[in-house]
Amino acid sequence: MSGIQISPPPTHTHYQPPPHKSNTFITANPTQSLSFRNARNRKLPLLCFSANPSSSPPPLVVVGSANADIYVEIERLPKEGETVTAKTGQTLAGGKGANQAACGGKLSYPTYFVGQVGEDAYGKLISKALQNGGVRLDHLNTVGSAPTGHAVVMLQSDGQNSIIVVGGANMSCWPDTLPDGDLEVVRNAGIVLLQREIPDSVNIQVAKAARSAGVPVIFDAGGMDAAIPQELLNFVDIISPNESELGRLTGMATESFEEITQAAGKCHKLGVKQVLVKLGAKGSALFIEGEEPIQQPAIPAKTVLDTTGAGDTFTAAFAVALVEGKSKKESLRFAAAAASLCVQVKGAIPSMPDRKSVLDLLNHR
Repeated sequence: MSGIQISPPPTHTHYQPPPHKSNTFITANPTQSLSFRNARNRKLPLLCFSANPSSSPPPLVVVGSANADIYVEIERLPKEGETVTAKTGQTLAGGKGANQAACGGKLSYPTYFVGQVGEDAYGKLISKALQNGGVRLDHLNTVGSAPTGHAVVMLQSDGQNSIIVVGGANMSCWPDTLPDGDLEVVRNAGIVLLQREIPDSVNIQVAKAARSAGVPVIFDAGGMDAAIPQELLNFVDIISPNESELGRLTGMATESFEEITQAAGKCHKLGVKQVLVKLGAKGSALFIEGEEPIQQPAIPAKTVLDTTGAGDTFTAAFAVALVEGKSKKESLRFAAAAASLCVQVKGAIPSMPDRKSVLDLLNHR
């Protein structure tokens, strides 16, 4: 990653997806990097890690949750029946879907967010935060019959956190069949990102629409602690759990790298050819069926203030690099740098780094 050139800070463009998917699509071969191709299968120029990416690439489309994160800073978690006093408290925009969309926007990549909020102050807070991050909100729906989802984030002095989520509009009021407009933006995406804080039925519709148009789907396994429907896994190109989520998904131990490798192999047997495991301070690893794992060490942070949103930052940054045509190894390194910067700032969306900061970190390593 040496020799990365940084041009002047970018300005966000209002990207409109092409009217027909036949104009631009991405092939997703599990054993190769994703590459841009047109309908005649002629390879188009790949984008580079510049500070101002091309103004008209196919967008990143994130379908998922939007929460108001209620932060409380505490020295330690309370024991059963105990009350502890928080040092500080504040409410910030978050939710796995909104986090990933904000990361894409802050990395100056055309990003759409498909989700739901309520008609309340939390919904306005989230909308404003996403707009400020450069995210297109044409497909953010406001519902009157459910409150905006929210979460209580208990942040301990060592930077670790425990989270309680209230689904609200994220888990209710979705139409049985998604509107054609929402599915059309999915079909015109470069990559689609999904997570587990919205109903499985919504994720399945989106993943099917993406597959029908040749759009790769990255599925973040974070969220609901429940079995993932096989119908959903059938349409996922890359599944991205952390160690504990991989253990729950497979019912296998994930203490050592050998155990993680075996658990990833079980995911391959479930039909997902690529497994991107987030390993926290130990970095990450991408397991592609039939190939040697690609390992990426964590890029050390100067100080760890808050790990909230680090996994979402990693996944979204990986997707941005991949859709820009970088190799999987380069994409992992780009994602590691973004996550390293994220944990040095409190909050989820407020901690998402911009593209120039990520490139500066990579250039000085």
